[in-house]
Amino acid sequence: MTTPNDAVPTHEQIALIGAGPSGLAGARNLQKHGVPFQGFEAHGDVGGLWDISNPRSTVYHSAHLISSKRTTEFSEFPMADTVADYPSHRELRRYFSDFADRFGLREHFRFNTRVLRVEPVSSEPGTHWLVTTEDAEGTIETAEYRGVVIANGTLAEPKRPSFDGHFDGELLHTSDYKHPELFKDKRVLIVGAGNSGCDIAVDAVHYARSVDISVRRGYYFVPKYVFGKPADTLGGKRPLPPWLKQRIDSTVLKWFTGDPVRFGFPKPDYRMYESHPIVNSLVLHHVGHGDIGVRGDIARLDGRTVHFKDGGARDYDLILAATGYALHYPFIDRELLNWQGMAPRLYLNIFSPRFENIAVLGMIEASGIGWQGRYEQAELVARYFRAQAAGSAKASALRTAAQGPAPDLSGGFKYLQLERMAYYVHKDTYRAAVRNAAAALADPT
Repeated sequence: MTTPNDAVPTHEQIALIGAGPSGLAGARNLQKHGVPFQGFEAHGDVGGLWDISNPRSTVYHSAHLISSKRTTEFSEFPMADTVADYPSHRELRRYFSDFADRFGLREHFRFNTRVLRVEPVSSEPGTHWLVTTEDAEGTIETAEYRGVVIANGTLAEPKRPSFDGHFDGELLHTSDYKHPELFKDKRVLIVGAGNSGCDIAVDAVHYARSVDISVRRGYYFVPKYVFGKPADTLGGKRPLPPWLKQRIDSTVLKWFTGDPVRFGFPKPDYRMYESHPIVNSLVLHHVGHGDIGVRGDIARLDGRTVHFKDGGARDYDLILAATGYALHYPFIDRELLNWQGMAPRLYLNIFSPRFENIAVLGMIEASGIGWQGRYEQAELVARYFRAQAAGSAKASALRTAAQGPAPDLSGGFKYLQLERMAYYVHKDTYRAAVRNAAAALADPT
C-alpha cells in the first residue's frame, strides 16, 4: 500500500490526473504496487463522465453502457448480480463510488482541483515534471513530481462541425444534450449515426414532431442481445482469423438485424470491425416504422432548410451534431506527447518514446476492451514506475522497447483512417501485449 500523500515529498510522487474509470484504475494500481502518488480531479468526486452532475460529463439521462457489465467491469471488483446487463449512468456512478470506497482511493485525490499545466523540468529523458494546479478557491500552486500519469478521459471535448451556410434554428452537439424534452414538438435532424447519435435519435422519437438522421457512410448495427444473452458475451474462446470472423459475424448479424441498406442506410464501404460497430438495433426498428428518416450528408444550410448532397432538402428546428469527441490534453504541449497527425504516438498507447516519466491511461478504443483493459494498462504503468524506482534493468528494457519500432496492435484488421480510429486497437492483441509487458516487470529486481 502507498504511504499517505503528505508523508512523501512531491518530487518522489507520481501526479495522477483524473478520477474517472482510467484514473481510478491508475490510483488502484499505484496504491497496490506501493508507488507514492497524488491524484487531481477537477470535479468534486470520482466517476468522471459517468457522474452526470459533473459539469464536464457528456452523458445524458437515458445513457447506458453499450457493452455488457461482465465484459466491462474491473475483474477485482465485479458488478453485483442485481445490476442490469447494460447498466445506466446512475448504476455506474454508484459502481465507481463503491470501487473508490472499497480500496480507499478518495484519500489520494485532491478534488475540485484543476490541472492547468504540465511541463518538464528539463529536456532530459528522465526529467521530473512541474504540475500547476488551481483549487476551488482559485489558489494556484506548482510542484515538482517524479512523473505524471494522464488519465482525464477521451470523451469530454466535443468536435463541433462547421457547415456551409447559416442555420436559423438551434445547432447543438450531443455534449449539450441531457433530456429528450429538448426535442419537444421540434423537427429534429441528428447528424451522425454513431452510438450516441442512434441512442439520442431513439429518445427523440417520443418527443419530436419528426426525426431524421444524416449519415455519410454505412454502418454495421449490432443488437445488444443474441439468443437472449448479451451479444458481447457470446463467441468461442479461440480467436478466429480476421477474414473468417468478419465473414461469420456479418452473416450472423444479418440474421438478427437484416440489411440496413433496405432501410435507407448506405452500404458500408469497409468490412465489419474495420470501424466501431453501432450497438443499437432499436434505431432500425424505428426507421422501419417510419419514426426516423435516413438522410444523406449535408451540403449546406439555408435558414431553416437543410440541403443534402443527394439533392434533397428539408426544414428543421434543431440540428444535433453527433460528431464525437477530440482527444484533449489541454494542460500539456502536444509535442511532449509525440503527437503525430490525429493522436499521440505512444508505445502501447501509453508511454512516450521521448520521456521516461510520463504515461497516458485510457487512450484506447477497441470493441470489448472494457475497463479491465484500462486496468491492465494501469497495472503495467504502476509496475514500470516501481521497477524504475528500484533501478531495475527491466524498466530500462521497457524504455528501449518504447523507442520503437511500434508493435502492430491491429490484430490483422484494416481500420478506417479516421480521427476517432486513430488510437483504435484490437482487443485481444492489445491486452496480450500489455499483459506480457506487465509480466516482464513483475519482479523489479
